[in-house]
Amino acid sequence: MPSHTFKLNGERITVEAEDDVRLLWVLRDLLGVTGPKYGCGLGVCQSCTSHINGKAFNPCSVPVSKIGTDDEVTTIEGLPGTVGKELHPMQEAWLELDVSQCGYCQPGQIMAAVAKVRQAADAGREISDGDLDEIRNICRCGTYTRIREAIKAGAKRM
Repeated sequence: MPSHTFKLNGERITVEAEDDVRLLWVLRDLLGVTGPKYGCGLGVCQSCTSHINGKAFNPCSVPVSKIGTDDEVTTIEGLPGTVGKELHPMQEAWLELDVSQCGYCQPGQIMAAVAKVRQAADAGREISDGDLDEIRNICRCGTYTRIREAIKAGAKRM
């Protein structure tokens, strides 16, 4: 069976999996990283949103063979480590604004939000309503208003 080596949440790992196995299943089933959730398996719902090299992506749509040895995958479990705190500022904002209802989509929502805030900062600007409109993660409970408020609050702390 092929071996795949990459960085996961700040730690270099090697895992054995067939090349066509989706990264989501490698993370969840082989590595025990359960933050990214399975929703649709097509990259539509985006409940599995994680980061690869700092950018949002959907591991349900990416075969493990596409992850290179220099790639860094960050899931919600590794997000606080990116700022050296117990919780990331976006996670703190989520809690303070009581965003979650069922909570299933929230790891993906937070990961998408952090990536979008970083993208705006890299462009030298604050996050805008237009940026928020580009976040396509689905929340079946419909807490979109609180999600948007939390993203703005979290962005101020990042």
